[in-house]
Amino acid sequence: MRLPSRLRAGLFLSVILATGVASACTIPVFRYALDRWEADPFRLVVPEKWATDRDMVKLLVPLRGNGTANLVVEESKDPGLGRAKWLFPHDDVVLWEGALDEASLATLLDSPVRRELIRRILAGDSVVWVVAATEGDREKVEHIASRLSFLEQVAELPAQNPDDPDSQLGPGPELRLKFSVLPLSLDDPAERLFARMLAGPPHADFVEKGTPFASPVFGRGRVLGAWALEELDDLMVEDTSLFLTGRCSCRVKNENPGWDLLLNVDWEGALEAVSADREADSEISSAAVAPSEMEASPVETVVIAPPPAEAPGRNSGLSRTTLAGIGLALIFALAGWRLWRVR
Repeated sequence: MRLPSRLRAGLFLSVILATGVASACTIPVFRYALDRWEADPFRLVVPEKWATDRDMVKLLVPLRGNGTANLVVEESKDPGLGRAKWLFPHDDVVLWEGALDEASLATLLDSPVRRELIRRILAGDSVVWVVAATEGDREKVEHIASRLSFLEQVAELPAQNPDDPDSQLGPGPELRLKFSVLPLSLDDPAERLFARMLAGPPHADFVEKGTPFASPVFGRGRVLGAWALEELDDLMVEDTSLFLTGRCSCRVKNENPGWDLLLNVDWEGALEAVSADREADSEISSAAVAPSEMEASPVETVVIAPPPAEAPGRNSGLSRTTLAGIGLALIFALAGWRLWRVR
């Protein structure tokens, strides 16, 4: 399968520009996006009259203030608009339209798969392939996972120069090469809106038609594209993954292909927290292997020398003086015995 012409042209241009600035930026695409590309805000369009509705004002206050999701609330003066509409950041494609309450707002902002996606990105995954499929597509999903596992073993990240001011990493997880597959069931109503976001404006009909597809996600929830599983081959998986782990052209975000997901996370705060945890873990590890403040006492070597050799005979029963006395006594006794014989 060949890339769609629009995406193929975008990738080609990115590669050409990346080659031209290779000496200036060695950060991989996925990490450059995580460090520097803020997620574009989705638009929640509501009737202007809701501004005087106490319940609606209370419901929307968290979104207008210090909300963590990339979402803005717009008031429409259209008298025919009686319900809320949820739109893509730079497109008028309607993702959702209906009555807005706590339950529907919670579904718009969050879902289990989105939480897992955020967790993996903050853990350092380079690219997360979110595969929206059914139970019957398990073999295809497993094949994609197997291919990514192989690619992970043979691919390499660009060499990093810590002294290059143009290639400094921002706060966040350790830079590593990691691909993963995140399954999403097309039959799960809790993930239906997220599946529509993954398909993006180019393939808004994927979910309605029940078309299984895969979308590579990187950075702060950026989708490079969406491809039907029946058309997605190994070459597409490899080329896309290698592009995202290759050197970044360090260009403006909107000059690159793709679109953003709505994720309920404060990226700046979350990335700072990850860095703080890494530093704390590093300090603990260093303390665990550091030598003790008290130096070990030197090992004292004791040499046991043999006693000095004694003169021969000193300890052989009797001393020389005693022997001399006995000798003299024998001589005198012998002399006395001879004199007695002479008489």
